[in-house]
Order: sequence, then structure tokens, then C-alpha cells
Amino acid sequence: MDFEAMVFDVDDTLYPPTSGVWEAVGIRIDKYIHDKLHIPDENVISLREDLFHKFGTTMRGLVELYNVDPADYLEYVHDIDIEAYLQPNESLRDTLMLYPQRKIIFTNASLKHAERVISRLGLDGIFDQVVDIQSISPFCKPQPAAFQKAFEVSNIRNPQECIMIDDSILNLHAAQGLGMYVIQVGADERAPGVDAAILSLLDLPSVIPADGAKGAS
Repeated sequence: MDFEAMVFDVDDTLYPPTSGVWEAVGIRIDKYIHDKLHIPDENVISLREDLFHKFGTTMRGLVELYNVDPADYLEYVHDIDIEAYLQPNESLRDTLMLYPQRKIIFTNASLKHAERVISRLGLDGIFDQVVDIQSISPFCKPQPAAFQKAFEVSNIRNPQECIMIDDSILNLHAAQGLGMYVIQVGADERAPGVDAAILSLLDLPSVIPADGAKGAS
């Protein structure tokens, strides 16, 4: 079956979770909560987890409950040394270039962060569009409304003809509920509710042949 577009997450999808990027961002999130909101250190982690589970992202919870400025938050938490964690990945570039379809980034992170990751990995020119968290405001993945807004922003008219590639099961389940073919990254076997699983994007041709046909997982 042919498909018209490939939709990718960024963090822990374009690069492996062992890179340390998300841990570094997490430290910045905790520091933001402590320094900007004056939450005691011993309460930061539990607050962050509670916000994430209730609102989908820590930022959305902070905006709703603490009137945090999203732009200020995103600038602060993504202020990390990307070059210390990621290296150019020519093999990944070659793999993605096998597919002529439109390639779209859809992330709960900021545009600046996504562009920094893409550039550091040597993937400039690979993606046709970046749909970031501010593009889908006030929503976020895995909310179905976030996906619907992302479809509008990226001019995806038939989600059923698109592939979603993400590390998050919740995001993938939401995408599948809207008819997308979903691939989990970072898993050695397929979890319930996803169509295919791969350890890294370098394995993409094993489940999606480069001619665009959907392969078996």
C-alpha cells in the first residue's frame, strides 16, 4: 500500500534514548520549576510527573495552573549543549533519503530544539516541515485535537495514507485511532496497538520497503 507522508517525532526517535538529550532537558525542566516557580526541590519531581500525566506535557500543565509563558519555558528547558550529546549520522540520512514521500516532524518540543537536533544529526533538507508544540497550541500529543491541528498545519488530508513514527506508545495509539499506520521506535518487538516496531530508524526499511509498500512487522 502506498503512503503520502511520513510523520516523525524528534526526541528519542531521531536519535536513541541513550544519547542523554532527554535527561539533560529533564534537568532543565526541574530547574525551571524550582527556580522560576520556587517549588521546593523535594516536590519538583512529583509535580512534574503529575502535570505530565494530567496534561500530556509538563509545559501544558504549567501554563494552565501557573500561567507560565510557553516561549520562556521552551527557551529555558531546551537550552542544552546538543553537540555534547549527538553526532552527525550519515547512515540515518541515507536511510531517510530512500523514501521520496513527504517527511514531517511532529513534536511536543519547540521549533528551535527540533531544528537544532536535525542540524546536529546532519539531516538538514530531509524534512519538508516541522510542526512543533506552539503550532498545535493549546494542545499537545497524544491529544487527538493536537493531531487534527497538525494535519491542518501540514496539509495532510488523508491520515489513513500516512505513517507515524514515534517512541511513545500513547502517541502511537492516538495516531492509530485516527487511521495512521504506526511504527514504534526503540522496541525489539511489537507492542499491542502498534503496527510495527524497530530498534532505530536505521531499521525502517525492514518494515517499510523503500518503494512505499507497507511491510510486515
